[in-house]
Amino acid sequence: MDSGPSSHIALKILIAGGFGVGKTTLVGAVSEIRPLHTEEPLSMAGRDVDDADAVERKSTTTVAMDFGRITVRVGLTLYLFGTPGQDRFWFLWDELALGALGAVVLADTRRLDASFPAIDFFEHRRLPFVVAVNQFPGARAYGAEEVAAALDLDHGIPVVLCDARVRASGKEVLIALVEHASQRHRERRSA
Repeated sequence: MDSGPSSHIALKILIAGGFGVGKTTLVGAVSEIRPLHTEEPLSMAGRDVDDADAVERKSTTTVAMDFGRITVRVGLTLYLFGTPGQDRFWFLWDELALGALGAVVLADTRRLDASFPAIDFFEHRRLPFVVAVNQFPGARAYGAEEVAAALDLDHGIPVVLCDARVRASGKEVLIALVEHASQRHRERRSA
């Protein structure tokens, strides 16, 4: 790969997690362009299928993906793909994961069990990921170590605390992922 001044690197990152954890919010907070959202109103049929505990006020849901872009520096751009959170849309995840550098698994401590399917998905595909704990107002605060233990994460999987609504917080999550993915790449090359 040419690393000269005219080269451009584009990295694909997935933003995944359970229903209502803040994936659309995170993509919207960090994107430098108006993000593409495939939000649709929640239907009564969907409410019967989706676990809406702790997100009773949620009125829309992502049905395909969210898309955003952030330029890190000249020649380095991150393309963000937010996945849908409900089980019935997981068939899209394989396509979205193709060519991805890594993923952010957004977690809500009020419903931590909703994180397991995304974690399993990325572990099975050996795709680097970080867990970002979206600190919802009114939710009990847990430390990164407590969340890592509760999720039974492999040693070395970063857990970062964030507020998906805040651009600077979202950027810190993305930095943690890029650093983790770079470290994993170096480890694989030296093995």
